[in-house]
Amino acid sequence: MKKSYNIAAIMAAGKGTRAGASLPKQYEELRGRLVLERAVDAFEGHPDIDQVVIVADPDEMERVEKIIQNNSWKKVAGSVRGGKTRYQSSRAVIKAFSNRPEDNLILHDAARPLVSARIISEVIEKLKHCRAVGVAVPVTDTLFFTGPGQSHIIRVPDRDLFLRAQTPQGFRISVLGKAYEYAMKDPVFSATDDCGVVKRYLNNEKILLVPGDEKNMKITYPGDLEILAGWLE
Repeated sequence: MKKSYNIAAIMAAGKGTRAGASLPKQYEELRGRLVLERAVDAFEGHPDIDQVVIVADPDEMERVEKIIQNNSWKKVAGSVRGGKTRYQSSRAVIKAFSNRPEDNLILHDAARPLVSARIISEVIEKLKHCRAVGVAVPVTDTLFFTGPGQSHIIRVPDRDLFLRAQTPQGFRISVLGKAYEYAMKDPVFSATDDCGVVKRYLNNEKILLVPGDEKNMKITYPGDLEILAGWLE
């Protein structure tokens, strides 16, 4: 059986900063390495990843190129100019590899710097049996389904039916490209992640799941960087 070619895209085009921080979170330092560098390191060091690209904000391309030059990464092929939204960045990397429709594209948030080799391995293994893979962890808190303005509780759903999505998410490039092709024809299109796009526009496409890890958290709130630093001790 022919070995699949696995391309990792580190999604670093976001401009979000933690409260009080002056830089986008992917450029902050975490135990001597930038958050972005740690995310890249995880894929650079994985034996089943063949190529890595960094999808960056157009205003940060120079910064990202300097980061690439300052590292001894062997698999990082360069950067891809991202968009203002996550879906625009996803479309940019799909376009960059449109000539490789049967290869695998594995998209990962730069703000999740502690992704494990186990998660990456299992995503790649699942892609041998399907064309779309997500990563998720159980919901541990009680959930409320609320009314307009979140002013009152309508019902309390069974949390066992819900999972919290993480990245990486892996796809055959042709599949993700087709999903976005349909999405761009939808006048009310909106999406927060790529599995959601595939599920909505290619509903018959099976999306398999890999168990995530609490350490694979996304830097979002004040204090998150300190939590991750503690896990690196």
